Amino acid sequence: MIQETAFMMSLKRYNLAAVLLLLLGGYGSAQAAIAPDRTRLVFRGEDKSISVDLKNANSKLPYLAQSWVEDEKGVKITSPLIVVPPVQRIEPSAIGQVKIQGMPALASLPQDRETLFYYNVREIPPQSDKPNTLQIALQTRIKVFYRPQALSKIDMQHPWQYKITLQRQGNGYQVSNTTGYYVVLSNASNRMDGTPARGFSPLVIAPKSNVTLGGDASELGHSPVLTYVNDYGARLPLIFNCTDNSCAVDEAKSRKS
Repeated sequence: MIQETAFMMSLKRYNLAAVLLLLLGGYGSAQAAIAPDRTRLVFRGEDKSISVDLKNANSKLPYLAQSWVEDEKGVKITSPLIVVPPVQRIEPSAIGQVKIQGMPALASLPQDRETLFYYNVREIPPQSDKPNTLQIALQTRIKVFYRPQALSKIDMQHPWQYKITLQRQGNGYQVSNTTGYYVVLSNASNRMDGTPARGFSPLVIAPKSNVTLGGDASELGHSPVLTYVNDYGARLPLIFNCTDNSCAVDEAKSRKS
């Protein structure tokens, strides 16, 4: 889940010191007042809509919650998914709800693989009655995976993430995802819960695609351990065994870890 900062100014003049403090990291520990009840969403092919609860963590102030959906490129859309209501007021410590509804255009999406969207919610604080007030609005963005009916049956003992493979190329690895599902990797190391290999950044691997893993292959060793994120936001290990330049997931070790 990604929080993005958007500024709402109700100022006649700016307090430069306060702005500099903010830019230098004063907002780094800020917590969103409005946040969804999960970190990712799955919209299945058989679903007409899915619901998302929005909690107002502020016990004193009501907030407006503005919601919308973006496509994989970050472009705001109203089809094939749309959010209702797009704006709502949530009272202090209360819970609101939005529905992400499917439109007829869902039928035109690929039915042999997932499609990635993003759900966004931006909190809008009440206008301050104090002069020279700097207000901060936080925005939360989470992934929405459209999963066609053909992919809706999941084997929890043999998740699709176990099917990815690694191929050594020079001093790095290429990840191959032959499945119809997205694979989200949050870590790459040479041991369980290890420090990420230098050069590795979290990856979102599209269905039926190959990407460069990032990180030094020699640092990952002959039994790389990748960490994937499942439908529920849990981080689970993928322990690989390598033969020559090819690596496959050791399902037994990964399942026990």
